[in-house]
Parts: sequence; structure tokens; C-alpha cells
Amino acid sequence: MLNSTLQEYCEAIFDTDSDRALQIVHSAFENGVSAEDIVFRVVIPSIEQFLTALVENQNSLAQHFLASQVAAEVVEEMLPRFLQKPVSAGQMVIGTSPGDYHGLGKRIVSGCLKAQMLGVIDLGLNVSAERFVDAALENNAQIIGISSMMVHTARGENGCRKVRRILQERGLEEHIKIIVGGAPYRFDDQLYRQVGADAWAENGIVAAAVITGLIREVTPL
Repeated sequence: MLNSTLQEYCEAIFDTDSDRALQIVHSAFENGVSAEDIVFRVVIPSIEQFLTALVENQNSLAQHFLASQVAAEVVEEMLPRFLQKPVSAGQMVIGTSPGDYHGLGKRIVSGCLKAQMLGVIDLGLNVSAERFVDAALENNAQIIGISSMMVHTARGENGCRKVRRILQERGLEEHIKIIVGGAPYRFDDQLYRQVGADAWAENGIVAAAVITGLIREVTPL
């Protein structure tokens, strides 16, 4: 049943039919598929499939966006129904760098991360360096995620570079790590080092793995 559920779910997402995708999930749950299996054997594999298809130009960014948004909705609905309370993989805050109002990539990544059991607090667009750090502390987040879709916002002195300076000044570098993403980093895979980030990720699936690794390096406050 899981294979057919996954296939039908992916077909609904491919057709950008979110209502149908949710209906498939609800029907599977009502027919005995566990909440855990829906998340880990339907939702997450579907995101991986759509990411692969996106890289191979077999589907659109809009389809991948829908996949991540529906995935996040399903995960939030299924978590209370887990037989055992799921253990969060960690907590992060995410937003776009100062002067950057391109939020689509951030929203896709957020949906992917939530599906991977990572707590995500979306700070929105045009987020100041101070707000990134303050929000991380307020929410006990181990990771700050900064999305930039333009070179000048990725390289700007008030973006990731300033977040790094603030972490240094407050003695927080061992407690909070920075991950960046967006088009400028795909063009230059060493740019993240130049702007002071600990890592970068090309997409949501990769980001989940990278963030999990960074969390292991964090010293709890």
C-alpha cells in the first residue's frame, strides 16, 4: 500500500493538486498507514524524488515548492499522531539577508527541513544581522540559516559577515552555527567561507544533512 500511496501522492504533486495530495495522505492514514510511515516513507521520499527531477529539469520550481509546502503541512498534522513522540533533530532560524526580498527559495528549504524533523522559525525577508542572532538565542536555535539570491546581498557587510562578527563579539561561535544558501553560492561554492558561514547547501535535502552535521558540532548554551 505504501508504494501505491507514494506514487499517487507524487502524481498529485506533479499535477500541483495539493488538495488531492492531502486527500491521499488522509485516506492512507484512515486505512491503517501509520503517521510515521506517512512522513518517512511517503513525504520525505517524495521530496527527494522531486528534487532529483528538478535537477534533471523534469519538473518546475513551482512543483518543488508545492511539494515542500504540502510536506510541511502533512508533517505538522502527523506529528501529534506518532505512536512515540518524535525527537526533534534540532532548531534553527531562517530568513533572507538584509536587502534581499526573494523568499521562494527560503520557503522551499523550510518545508524540506520541517519534513526532516528540524524545527524551523522563519524570520521572513530582509532580516538584520542582530535579529538573526537575537532570534536564535530566544528560540534556543543551534543554527542560523541565511538565504541570499543576489551576489551583493550575499557579500554585503550587513549580512552573513555581520552575523559572524556579532557571534564573535558575544562569544557564541561554539553555540550557534551559520549555514547559507541561494544562487550566488551555487555559482561559487567557496563563497560561504568568504562571508563567514560555517557551511552552505544547494537545496533543502542537502541542507537537512548539513544542518544535522553542524548541530553535532554545537556546544549547548
